[in-house]
Amino acid sequence: MDQFENVNIIKKANVYFDGKVTSRSVIFPSGEIKTLGIMMPGEYEFGTKDREVMDILSGDFKVLLPGSTEWKQISAGDSFEVPANSKFQLVIKEITDYCCSYYKD
Repeated sequence: MDQFENVNIIKKANVYFDGKVTSRSVIFPSGEIKTLGIMMPGEYEFGTKDREVMDILSGDFKVLLPGSTEWKQISAGDSFEVPANSKFQLVIKEITDYCCSYYKD
């Protein structure tokens, strides 16, 4: 899906790591929430409340998922899932454009 229709967008940005990671929240009529964001090169650790699926629109990085000891290479067109109430680490090599979907299982 290249575009979303009939959605509401929260104008205020979500800003993390001194502005190196930013996103905007998109709210669908069903109540589903997604964020559209950009990550600058760097190393980051995120925590989840809900299950997340991250779709990568452009970029190149490695991710260390919960319970894993091996870093996974991720590029444009890839996606990965992170369980609720967990942490994951990223090493971003180039500017990365992403869409993250949140699920309350």
